[in-house]
Amino acid sequence: MKFTRVFTFMALAGLAGSAFATNGYFSHGYGMKAKGMGGAATASHDDAFFGANNPAAAAFAGNRIDLGADLFSPIRETSNAGDFGTPVTSESDSEYFLIPEFGYNRMVNSNLALGVTVYGNGGMNTDYPALGGALGTTNILGGTGSLGVDLMQLIIAPTAAYKVAPNHSIGISPLIGYQRFAATGIQPFTAYSASPTKVTENGHDDAFGYGVRIGYMGKITPTITIGAAYASKIDFEEFSEYAGLFAEQGDFDIPENYNLGVAWQATPAVKLALDYQRINYNDVAAVGNPVSNLLVLGQPLGSANGPGFGWDNVDVWKLGVEYKYSQKLILRAGYSHNDNPIKGSDMGEVLFNILAPAVIENHATLGFTYTLASGNEVTMSYMHAFENDVSSARPGAPFGTNVDTIKMYQNSLGIQYSWKM
Repeated sequence: MKFTRVFTFMALAGLAGSAFATNGYFSHGYGMKAKGMGGAATASHDDAFFGANNPAAAAFAGNRIDLGADLFSPIRETSNAGDFGTPVTSESDSEYFLIPEFGYNRMVNSNLALGVTVYGNGGMNTDYPALGGALGTTNILGGTGSLGVDLMQLIIAPTAAYKVAPNHSIGISPLIGYQRFAATGIQPFTAYSASPTKVTENGHDDAFGYGVRIGYMGKITPTITIGAAYASKIDFEEFSEYAGLFAEQGDFDIPENYNLGVAWQATPAVKLALDYQRINYNDVAAVGNPVSNLLVLGQPLGSANGPGFGWDNVDVWKLGVEYKYSQKLILRAGYSHNDNPIKGSDMGEVLFNILAPAVIENHATLGFTYTLASGNEVTMSYMHAFENDVSSARPGAPFGTNVDTIKMYQNSLGIQYSWKM
């Protein structure tokens, strides 16, 4: 009963606001231990966030519950060089989000584990106020009133893992997704849509989707562990209320991705971990279709080949170090670098991405775990994502021809409590 109540709370709280925008709209890591190590977790098995990292890790994780929350603060700003008669700047008012996470694992026997991970994605939560002054209720896209989008994604990943040999395991996590979306203040886009009434000001719409993640973990020597995981695209139902905004009549999926990792216990006190991740944003039409599909090919918003945000596929490198300071205290640090999915090379690309300025490339992290007398753990992590910006010119009437710039930096502070059973 206690587990059921906690799980229900996490599932509902996950909808409170998934606002990550670090590696596109993926988090830089899942679970506070991974977040303290730059996100590197593919070859680690010390928590129950395997459903988001590597399902095979469950076979080595033991009996445990992990409950955490991250206070995430993305600072987003956009500016235009002169299409409003003077240079203007607008900063998103939405600056703080509480992001919960939950993991549970139970060893059925020495080889078989069953568990579940609940986590969130997001990154397109923006809220730019009207420019005010002489421009009144006009926002920086030329629409009326507050400008922004609100994307919240919750993924539930039940997991089964099995040791096929004493030091090798495989795992599988069906991915059950739920997402909500709303858009406001983008009235100028309606003139370029296949369904003009399904672009903006339609409140929240929601959709369910399904996918799968599979993984392998192997302890190939007493000091070296390797891991690999692959996640299919999570195929969602269409956002019917925004069928005139997203390509393919409102279809918005979570892209296919995979990750490889190695962990090296260099000394009894020091462990190093390195991950590589690939996120194929370009395969999701609503995200990857270029803006030129509208400007050059004449494909309207919402059509099968309609414009998206023009995001490229992303390569992510994550490096972490863990130092066992004492029997009770473990310290962590990490760094990660990802490609910027928004290149700004096409005219109008930044204009679209004012709604979702996912321009972050570099993150630095710190963290620790303290083991209590009960054997339970308290883990904390901190992340700073360094400021980055991208610029490109507007495509012409009615939006203008001057240069837009989007920029962002981020901080997050998270805490997690872990019960070992």
